[in-house]
Amino acid sequence: MPLIMHALMTQRENIVAPALPILDLSQFDHGDAEARADFLASLRDAARDIGFFYLRGHGVDEKTIDAVQALSRQFFRLPEAQKLAVDMEHSAQFRGYTRAGGELTRGQPDWREQFDINAERPPIAQGDGVPAWTRLQGPNQWPAALPELKPVLLHWQAELTGVAIRLLRAFAAALEQPEDAFESVYRDTPNQHIKIIRYPGRDATQSDQGVGAHKDSEFLSFLLQDEQAGLQVACDDGQWISAVPVPGTFVVNIGELLELATNGYLRATVHRVVSPPAGSERLSIAFFLGARLDATVPLLSLPPALAGEARGPASDPGNPLFHHAGPNYLKGRLRSHPNVARRHYQGVPGAVPDL
Repeated sequence: MPLIMHALMTQRENIVAPALPILDLSQFDHGDAEARADFLASLRDAARDIGFFYLRGHGVDEKTIDAVQALSRQFFRLPEAQKLAVDMEHSAQFRGYTRAGGELTRGQPDWREQFDINAERPPIAQGDGVPAWTRLQGPNQWPAALPELKPVLLHWQAELTGVAIRLLRAFAAALEQPEDAFESVYRDTPNQHIKIIRYPGRDATQSDQGVGAHKDSEFLSFLLQDEQAGLQVACDDGQWISAVPVPGTFVVNIGELLELATNGYLRATVHRVVSPPAGSERLSIAFFLGARLDATVPLLSLPPALAGEARGPASDPGNPLFHHAGPNYLKGRLRSHPNVARRHYQGVPGAVPDL
């Protein structure tokens, strides 16, 4: 499916507001042969041409969506002291609350406050020879003042994991692979990461970096947006696409693991979030599905017609990609949260140096 754009210029230079592709996952799950084939062709084209698309037909009901948005807003309305009681700096697993400006992208502060969780699993015993990335497994922090948040976010994690796995199976089929081609890399203990995020409004005289330009490192990312726009996607011609909110959809983008696994046939696209104007705010709920931390990302044997169009992974020399999932994920966490790195990883053998 080609990318259809109309040149509606926004306040920022070189921004266009297009109709990004809208794909319907129910065509893959329940459609006839023709509908399924159309979906797979559209999925392959959207992921290759731009790396972003809207997804509907995902099966997550409105009651669940409303609950996660409502509880997220309640969390951000808590007094600062109650949020700081679960500050991420307390967690070697990079779980918990981060104040606006507390996370870095390419060395610059992101103007958003957020709360991060991953899968609830027991910590791995540490000792000589145990890889540093094993510290990433462990418990979440939960706010005592809002006990309802835990069951809602863990239910959300389970729901979105199911959607992501269905979509990974569709990607495998679109690439003419067995549908379980990625299963060995995520089976039993996938890397499941949720961020609930609030972007406060900022004056035009201040930095508008809600999140700086970056790629996501996992297989797939899912974003539930509220009504406030802000997400922008980089184009090859230097322009930025505004991924305006579309009710009933997730914005889905390709992560670097899929780019690695397909030798660059699929692309992980640079994107950013622009802060909303003063007097407003933006709420988003992001879910990332990654490989098991002990996994090595495979290089798929694509059919000749697809392999001939693979461009190779576009790795940043200053931030190289690893095929080993654990070190790759730890590297990103250490760069984004230097306060956690200093407190929990200073001098840890095998941690990424010079961050």
